[in-house]
Amino acid sequence: MSIPKDFPPIVYVPLAEATSDVADARLQYRTTKDGRKALLAYSALDRLRDSMGASQPWAVFPTLHLQAFWDADRFDTVLLDLVVPPGLRVGPEGDDARAAMGGAS
Repeated sequence: MSIPKDFPPIVYVPLAEATSDVADARLQYRTTKDGRKALLAYSALDRLRDSMGASQPWAVFPTLHLQAFWDADRFDTVLLDLVVPPGLRVGPEGDDARAAMGGAS
């Protein structure tokens, strides 16, 4: 895996569930429209919260850890500072957006 030179020195990544011990953290992956497994990463905590919602569990890691994550999970791409549409977010924000669109929570 090649980490782009313009990535920040640390990244905030979404977790599948909240945890008090980062050793137990499971990263949350997303599937792109073309079927690739993507790890979302954010250059700042406010960007993660603005892009994924305030309920999104997260952890912060040195960018160099992305290689270890890739070694363990073999994702296809890392997307930096991607805005997730409200209907695809976790927690109350996503539930409210899906309800407003007439979908199930």
